[in-house]
Amino acid sequence: MKKQQHLTPYIIAETAYNHEGDIKYLFQMIEGIASLHLNAVKFHLLLNVDSYMKKSHPLYQKMKQWMFTENQWNEIFSVATKKKLDIVALCDDIESIHYIISKKKKVAALELHATSLNDFFMLTEAAKFSGQIILGIGGSSVSDISYAVDFLRHHGKQDILLMYGFQSYPTNYTDINLAKMNAIQDLFHLPIGYADHTGFNDPNNVVISVAAALMGFPVLEKHYTADPGKERIDYQAAVGKKQMSCIRELMKIALQVHGSGQITLSEPEKAYGNIGPMKKAIVARRDIKKGEKLSLGNLWFKRAPEESTIQQKQFLQLLGSKAKVDIKKDEMIDFSRIEYKFKTLNLEQFTNIKK
Repeated sequence: MKKQQHLTPYIIAETAYNHEGDIKYLFQMIEGIASLHLNAVKFHLLLNVDSYMKKSHPLYQKMKQWMFTENQWNEIFSVATKKKLDIVALCDDIESIHYIISKKKKVAALELHATSLNDFFMLTEAAKFSGQIILGIGGSSVSDISYAVDFLRHHGKQDILLMYGFQSYPTNYTDINLAKMNAIQDLFHLPIGYADHTGFNDPNNVVISVAAALMGFPVLEKHYTADPGKERIDYQAAVGKKQMSCIRELMKIALQVHGSGQITLSEPEKAYGNIGPMKKAIVARRDIKKGEKLSLGNLWFKRAPEESTIQQKQFLQLLGSKAKVDIKKDEMIDFSRIEYKFKTLNLEQFTNIKK
């Protein structure tokens, strides 16, 4: 995965097994993802179903039908690369990891599903990958996540991204718990992405999909399909072009609204904070004669069309200074009009604060 500039959206379109073994349909999905100008396409790789699940598993026979060969994956990867999409390879078996590494496939990241999070053998092989590792952490305890992260770090892996989110249909909003992402980030000091699985027909799908971006998390993983609503595997959370396009545009806005978090004022904030036009300036409350001392009785705060060189918080330090010239009512006070000597502010005169 390419290193992202600060708060730039990075959207991964997940194909999963929605292709159901139809390579032409998968090519159609890739074409749609590329046309949306998304960042990456995510494939689920499986080369040996017996390495992944028991024969008694209800999906065993279907998974055998949905698998692609290495040669087919070579072609799939080539198409995605030509479309200038980053490739995220979620490996469901060790053989897929071997394929990625031994064939030196150009992938942006290698991902382990939450089902493999603590699989010793999968972690061992994944640690040999030279690029970024994504760990699916949906439905995983802090202990589970810690085991996988510590394992990879012990094997020299530092480029790790945690992918938060899990599939449940229908999605219960209270189960999403996006605030948990902040806690996990604080614990592991790793970047986190949000994998959204809100139902495609949920009226709040788009809003929920970009909610993590409003919190400052720029990586989104979202299921994509060429036929939204059509009953194929994983179709419940898969969106089509129209919804994905809305998500892409709103995510840009969400991250712009979130901002960088810098404490220093931006240029627009500085302009808004100008003394005079925006913040009240210190002016003469009444006519002040030359030689008269500035006091609480002859000074006031008012908004003015021009900028002031004296900040509001310097008000108390002005008291006692003498006017060098006559100052008319409402004229702005500035250092050219007063005899000012720098002095330490003594709040005892105006408050009950005692030294």
